[in-house]
Amino acid sequence: MGLFKRKTVGKPGEWYYCLKHKTVEEGPECRALDRFGPYASREEAAHAMEIARERNREWQNDPRWRDQEQAEGNGGGEGDTRHD
Repeated sequence: MGLFKRKTVGKPGEWYYCLKHKTVEEGPECRALDRFGPYASREEAAHAMEIARERNREWQNDPRWRDQEQAEGNGGGEGDTRHD
């Protein structure tokens, strides 16, 4: 345990979604590993999980990612049993 704990300092008007407590907070209150943000508004932070799911879907369906995945030889996914 450190002698000096840094207090997480946020700016007024920055909103975060705490993954641990499942709450919206103004300015970061919880540690960075436990939160998404910052968001511009309370409303946007309240929808953080939906935003994250949508971004994940976009990323997974991005043809540029698929091209990179195949170029690296990872195109088979989890169930790939090929032996080159």
